[in-house]
Amino acid sequence: MTMSAPRRATPETGSAEVVTVVVRYFAAARGAAGLDEEKIELPTGATVAGAIEIVRALHPGPLARVLDAASFLVNEIAVRDRSRTLGDGARLDILPPFAGG
Repeated sequence: MTMSAPRRATPETGSAEVVTVVVRYFAAARGAAGLDEEKIELPTGATVAGAIEIVRALHPGPLARVLDAASFLVNEIAVRDRSRTLGDGARLDILPPFAGG
């Protein structure tokens, strides 16, 4: 399993509070991102939608298409409301559509 050091999504301000979120990539998302998981730092109060946009910016290219069709879990619970805020240590799973039954 590959994990990078946390990547800061906000510029260094000295006093900005951040939360660290573990983003885990599955199937096609893993292939498009080029890694299994990574930690990203987001401003306190960041939402699932905001985290998705940061991931999109960190991994331009094929991952954008995967994100458009993906489902998301926060701490292993399906997310329907992307305005949900993410707490420190949250896990955001990116699950592309799966074929089969």
